[in-house]
Amino acid sequence: MQELKIDTGVEEFRVNGRGVLRFNPADPNLYHRFFAAGKTLQQYDAELTAATEKSADAQAGLALLREYDGKIKALLQEIFGAENDFDAILDGVSLAGVGANGKRVVQNLLEALTPILRAGAEQRLQTVASAAEAELDAARAARGAE
Repeated sequence: MQELKIDTGVEEFRVNGRGVLRFNPADPNLYHRFFAAGKTLQQYDAELTAATEKSADAQAGLALLREYDGKIKALLQEIFGAENDFDAILDGVSLAGVGANGKRVVQNLLEALTPILRAGAEQRLQTVASAAEAELDAARAARGAE
């Protein structure tokens, strides 16, 4: 069987010296999915807050946190692709957990990814703009040669 190698723009990011996250930061579909997921994450947060306020049972509270973690990791896998297992990438750390900075781990992750995706989107736009400019230059040159 022959192998076909194409440049998909996929880059690798080692997370906290452990797992590896793979994605193309300049993929407009990824950018769209990532920022569109904000509403879903807010919904999950609201559901978790409401459910934990109703539950006085510690075991039930832990189960809610585990469910929240699973939902967010599944959402991230939908955004970044099935090959990215966020439980493995984060070495089992729950996204519902709180970091040393007082923010939820999911918030820290999203804040770390946002500038990478923005830079990728800017790179994509610059590439499109450069291609359009080159096309215009070629058209001008062709008209000048007539």
